[in-house]
Amino acid sequence: MTMELKGSRNVTPLVATQFGEYYADVSPDGRWIAYQYLESDPSHIVVRPFPNVQTGRWQVSTTGGRHPVWSRSGRELFYIDLEGRLTSVAIETTARFRAATPQTILERSYFEPIGVRAYDVSRDGRRFLMIKEADSSTSGPQVIVVLNWTEELKRRVPVN
Repeated sequence: MTMELKGSRNVTPLVATQFGEYYADVSPDGRWIAYQYLESDPSHIVVRPFPNVQTGRWQVSTTGGRHPVWSRSGRELFYIDLEGRLTSVAIETTARFRAATPQTILERSYFEPIGVRAYDVSRDGRRFLMIKEADSSTSGPQVIVVLNWTEELKRRVPVN
């Protein structure tokens, strides 16, 4: 769905099929939208022009995927494959849209709560923030609370 932010605030369907479309992510330049498409089992990652979604459609996952995220440069798209591994697809959009062959970049799967994208990519595209499942050898989850963290931040990163 899209919503006008000024005036009437009308809400209109962007992509509406009889199948499911989930976890949309708009590219950093605002020209493309990637989402999880549930036309078949497994679901796949699809990219379309944005906001004119009817002018093209490309499936970028080859064996299924979920939770797409654009790199900050817009030249790479990340998603979780069916085995829970982080996958990368190089994207070219200069002359026309083109996606390279998907590459696994993290062999190990990480925690994926239902209905939530549980990872993100750093600005430089070199690091990922992911939720790690609890190790069964520990006594249980630990919570570390840091008090007065703003004072510590000021001490470590002085403004002057």
